[in-house]
Amino acid sequence: MASRAKAKAPEDPETLLRATKEPDFRQERSRRSYLALIEAAAALFSSHGYDAVGTPEIAQRAGVSVGTFYRYFDDKHEVYLEICRRNMIAAYRETIEGLGPDRFVGRARHETISETIAVLFEHVLERPQLSRSFTEMSLRDPEVAQLRRAFETVSIQRLSALIAAIVPRTVVPDPEATAYVLYGSAMQCAAGLAGHVGAPPVSAERAKQALADFIERALFPATTA
Repeated sequence: MASRAKAKAPEDPETLLRATKEPDFRQERSRRSYLALIEAAAALFSSHGYDAVGTPEIAQRAGVSVGTFYRYFDDKHEVYLEICRRNMIAAYRETIEGLGPDRFVGRARHETISETIAVLFEHVLERPQLSRSFTEMSLRDPEVAQLRRAFETVSIQRLSALIAAIVPRTVVPDPEATAYVLYGSAMQCAAGLAGHVGAPPVSAERAKQALADFIERALFPATTA
């Protein structure tokens, strides 16, 4: 079994997020088994939590042998990290990576903000227990915490560059700090709707609308007054 302690993680946050461990498969059957293990593990971690799940349960749900599991992963921690990485990079691609200055021309900005928030919420709410597990594990697992920081870093960098490109410094003097606050607001809101700290006091639709209005007013105050 390979030792995680000896592995040197990439320093660049985006490289770390995109460093998938998926092998270069020669047979489609092997690839299907690998992906089935990831999906089975994600479903089990989502419904039972990390500690209550073992490798035999993951293999059984995926419809493969335990030996097949160990052909691709050292242990359940390694498959958990791969699930975290895939989940976070998918969230980044679906919400932030595609945002460019051209998306914010005229009234298109409101639709762009609303659509991005809707996709973010959908991503978190699709498996609320799994997203909660990522948050909890980041408090006790350094490697999960590293992935979470990487996701936060690349997201804020992208948002900061976007704000700097579309908003004058007279309106937003500090794009990076503004990006940090807007990112934190969106993620905290999504986590609240996912029930991470109990039942949310408002509906997802009300929260999405309020958050979209808040972001638009923060970036374009002169045209939303």
